[in-house]
Amino acid sequence: MKTKEDFPAINAREPDGRKPDGSPYRVLVVDDSIFVAKQIGQILSSEGYDIVATAGDGEQGVEKYKELFPNIDLVTMDITMPRMDGISALEHIMNFDKNAKVIMISALGKQDLVKKSLLLGAKNYIVKPLDRKKVLERISQVLSK
Repeated sequence: MKTKEDFPAINAREPDGRKPDGSPYRVLVVDDSIFVAKQIGQILSSEGYDIVATAGDGEQGVEKYKELFPNIDLVTMDITMPRMDGISALEHIMNFDKNAKVIMISALGKQDLVKKSLLLGAKNYIVKPLDRKKVLERISQVLSK
């Protein structure tokens, strides 16, 4: 009987969400939209990333980051959220851990806020609506640095 090994996958490749040692990158998703958080989670999980936590606003995001530190490799952070926005949350996280890798998620037309977040230490940004390919490209660029 033929097994999977008899048919090597044409596109066989390692998933993007794995570190060189084979363990998954651990990601914290901070977004007040359940839909967007779920979408990011699905895109990343499909590539082997481990979504270790989600937070619905900046305040929860900062708490979760501190709670999970140092076992967190990346944060995706929405810019516009209730209670504490993404820019303030980014500042808190960068003050706590200057090596944090945070990618901002922004709606179109928020270039001034994106620029500000990059100056504060965000490593990159992704514009909504989310494009699977762009999300994976930006995240793997940030993690490979």
